[in-house]
Amino acid sequence: MEQVVNINRFLDKLGRITQLSQKPPLRIATLCYLAEKFEVNYNYTEKEVNAICEKWNTFGDYFVLRRELIDQGFLCREPDGSRYWKPAPPKK
Repeated sequence: MEQVVNINRFLDKLGRITQLSQKPPLRIATLCYLAEKFEVNYNYTEKEVNAICEKWNTFGDYFVLRRELIDQGFLCREPDGSRYWKPAPPKK
């Protein structure tokens, strides 16, 4: 059974991320929350990814959010940065 991690203390009343926790479970859960803002089977430009990350945080560092989404596998990107996409969830 998966344990649910509560990230409410990292969200403002509009649901925007106010900070990323240094604790891995909370950090991953927050990134998972942000990844839900992206659609599977859609190709994003870097500008579009930045805009979504910027819209969903209050601390003004969409660069770190974009990098973390990619590093943690929530988003994929072409090596030249020309295309980003959200991978399909694994089939159960």
